[in-house]
Amino acid sequence: MTLQAKPAPLAAAPAPAPAPAPPPAAPMCMQDDCRLFGALLNEAPQGILVLDEAGLILFANLAISVMLLPHPLEEGRPLGTAPALEAVSRIISDARARRTRVEGELRLPLPHSYAAEWSHERHYHLIASPWSEGPRTGVWVMAEDRTEHDTIAQTRQDFVTSAGHELRTPLSLIHGYIETLKSGMIKNTASLGRCLDVMEKHSRRMMRIIDDMLTLARLEGLEEPLKTETFLLRGCVHDAIEHLTPLIEVRQPHITLDFPPDGGLLSGDRFYWDQIFSNLIENALKENPRTGLRIAIAGRWTQHECLITVTDDGVGIRPEDLPYAFRRFYRTSQDSKGTGLGLSIVKRAVELHGGTIDLESHPGHATTFTIRVPLPG
Repeated sequence: MTLQAKPAPLAAAPAPAPAPAPPPAAPMCMQDDCRLFGALLNEAPQGILVLDEAGLILFANLAISVMLLPHPLEEGRPLGTAPALEAVSRIISDARARRTRVEGELRLPLPHSYAAEWSHERHYHLIASPWSEGPRTGVWVMAEDRTEHDTIAQTRQDFVTSAGHELRTPLSLIHGYIETLKSGMIKNTASLGRCLDVMEKHSRRMMRIIDDMLTLARLEGLEEPLKTETFLLRGCVHDAIEHLTPLIEVRQPHITLDFPPDGGLLSGDRFYWDQIFSNLIENALKENPRTGLRIAIAGRWTQHECLITVTDDGVGIRPEDLPYAFRRFYRTSQDSKGTGLGLSIVKRAVELHGGTIDLESHPGHATTFTIRVPLPG
């Protein structure tokens, strides 16, 4: 029997190689990430500063660069050793050493060139905390500008203190006269009349202080729009002068008006413009008790603005007092007779109309208030 070898089984065909998987979507590169986050953080009102473990700046947003002017913040360089930055360096060191979140304060005086635009000192609240990303570590700092908040709080406190002092003085005098009258010590009619005159004078002073406080509070908390109307500015000045007739009859000033022939048209809230001129004229009269004071009020119109000046030739304001003339309850001399709120009311009323007011004084020669109000285009 012939044996035949069985044919070798055919080898299994190799399985087809799997199709290559599509490459994963390429993530945004780190450089683009940095640009995106940098752009976003530059819009934040808080200052943000990021440093590495060696203390080199990795990132500083626009806000903190402005806050720490004129000290430059350059990426790849340390913070710097300027005395003004000691508080920032200290909080960074504390956060790194304690490995936890740390808070602190920074009060940064500004050079004269910046102080003209901002306040003379800025107050920042600082928060610093360590960060880590893999083997890398460092510290980030966030700075929040608290200057406006502190200023408002201080202004409110000063206002309450000053208002209390201003009201306490006439109240004490009135109370004293009431006790004198009740004691029966005053017997004749003439003395009684003098007592009543003093009491009336100081009660009127209290009423004026309260009225001015309410007017200023209404100006600062104005939520409704101004009641705008078109009126003649010359007529507004005439009304203010008429309102001050009793004081004008005593002081006998020489008042001149210089306005266009049509009287000068202006759009605004007539009530507040009455307040502006009444306070400016009254301020000049009360600061200059002599008779014959010369007061000149003028209005000029250009294509874009109305320019108003109120000038007197009185004693003037000392240079050191000029920056504070519009501050509430501030008096430029011990002999000032007003409430100390008139010029604050004037400034706020002008600003509500989109305008500005400037003050220039040469003691003994001339004091000029210049108001600029934009005209509708």
